[in-house]
Amino acid sequence: MSTAPTTAQGTQKLTPELKAFIAEWKEKPGNLVMILHRVQQHFGYIPREVAFEIADLIDVPLAKIYGVITFYNFFKLKQPGRNQIQVWMGTACYLKGGEDIIEELEGILGVGVNTVTPDGEFSVEAVRCLGCCGLAPVMVINGEVFGKVKTESLQGILAKFRNA
Repeated sequence: MSTAPTTAQGTQKLTPELKAFIAEWKEKPGNLVMILHRVQQHFGYIPREVAFEIADLIDVPLAKIYGVITFYNFFKLKQPGRNQIQVWMGTACYLKGGEDIIEELEGILGVGVNTVTPDGEFSVEAVRCLGCCGLAPVMVINGEVFGKVKTESLQGILAKFRNA
């Protein structure tokens, strides 16, 4: 995530680089998904104020932007934690303890799925299968894959990311 410009109230604004990217994609087919991917890559999510700016810049209704954001589970409307935890919940991971991993994380962190810890350090989400069945149950933190995860190893794994 970047140090994006903010207004006096702390709201996010599009950078000149993002505006240039949007201008480049404005007339291309599939532009909205590409623009939203780039905006989320920059901010880590799609800030509300930025969605309004995008609607104005590409001249589409805000409802269409939110329709795309909410249709694809990749897009986020809330800022994730500094450390993003994903627990795979495909069939193999579920059967081998994925739900137990989520329940233990909820106990350790004090937050549920699709939420962020009060300090902004961790966010947790359950995700679909990505084909790592031989490593089930699988958890990913900031892109680092942990396979055959046991509930008793979670404290140690999380400690690696705390205040790192």
